[in-house]
Amino acid sequence: MDIAMQVAPTDLSVLITGESGTGKEVFPQIIHQLSSKKHGPYIAVNCGAIPEGTIDSELFGHEKGSFTGAHEARKGYFEVANGGTIFLDEVAEMPIATQARLLRVLESGEFIKVGSSKVLKTNVRVIAATNVNILQAIEKGKFREDLYYRLNTVPIVIPPLRERKQDIFLMFRKFAADFAAKYRMPVIKLNAEAEALLTNYYWHGNVRQLKNITEQISVIEKSRDINAETLLKYLPQQTSSLPMVVKGDGSTSEFSERDILYKVLFDMKKDLTDLKKIVVDLIENDNGLNQDFQPENEQIIKKLYQDVGTPETTIRLGYGGGNTTVKPKITSVSEDIQDHEIVVEQQPLSLQELEVDMIKKALAKHKGKRKSAARELGISERTLYRKINEYKLDL
Repeated sequence: MDIAMQVAPTDLSVLITGESGTGKEVFPQIIHQLSSKKHGPYIAVNCGAIPEGTIDSELFGHEKGSFTGAHEARKGYFEVANGGTIFLDEVAEMPIATQARLLRVLESGEFIKVGSSKVLKTNVRVIAATNVNILQAIEKGKFREDLYYRLNTVPIVIPPLRERKQDIFLMFRKFAADFAAKYRMPVIKLNAEAEALLTNYYWHGNVRQLKNITEQISVIEKSRDINAETLLKYLPQQTSSLPMVVKGDGSTSEFSERDILYKVLFDMKKDLTDLKKIVVDLIENDNGLNQDFQPENEQIIKKLYQDVGTPETTIRLGYGGGNTTVKPKITSVSEDIQDHEIVVEQQPLSLQELEVDMIKKALAKHKGKRKSAARELGISERTLYRKINEYKLDL
């Protein structure tokens, strides 16, 4: 807010960045109203909503007959907004050819209509916004680097709602009061538990999502006192921040393969952590290798034996396009450590084999109780039944 107010009296270009729904469209209006161009026109343009074939005409205008369907001359936004401010929302969606024409406007204030050879001048304050990482777009060749530096004269970064939690309840109260006046009803209020839930929610949609949920509660709920249980009904279930596999068209998969694979990887990580503890202990007690392991290391070794089997058992860890085979050579717990060796090979191991193995182990652990086994595998009981039938497991 302070940066927007300080830069408003100047004619410097401003680039506003932030996640979708953070309120980027509000700041250009603030800058325009506090600028010397406040009596001029203010035009907001969503660059992502204009087709690539017509965006040049929309921004810079065209002459009659310049293309099929151009039955009369038309003024573009830069000509109409002369003496005012133009806000280019989602500027990263602008085609490369149009970016070159925009760069000329920013540098010299000149542009040419589509189908014309006459150079026109405009005195427009340009403010742009995007939720795209511009630097990554530049690396991919989707955005001009020179245009970025021209637009980014003054950068304003709007943090997501979850990083300014002190604003969440204040915004909720503001929206609640606005909707109460709009629909002519009492203002909704949150109790302490509901307020804490509201503040600690992740808010993927940021301010836009908060406003929509406030309106839903204001209209639907008959009681004006909202508790945490009621609020929870309107908050979408928090999604995992883990990588997500996108369903293909027409797919009915429940991603059970992904869930099982994640569990295998997490268990593997824990076992590796335990193994690191043993290695550190060996290094720190280099002169005492003829002594038995410490009790905690003995427990770790026993656990590894339970998971792995005998010291000569091959551990197969499937991931990516191949599998890693680890063959540990370890003596008994109470014997000296003579040697250790890790051999990494690539062997084919399908995801199906991995699934079957995990399902069998889970069912064996829970003595055939499928509900408990499904809970441990992180999948629904219905998915487990389907997998058992699909792989024709004899249990």
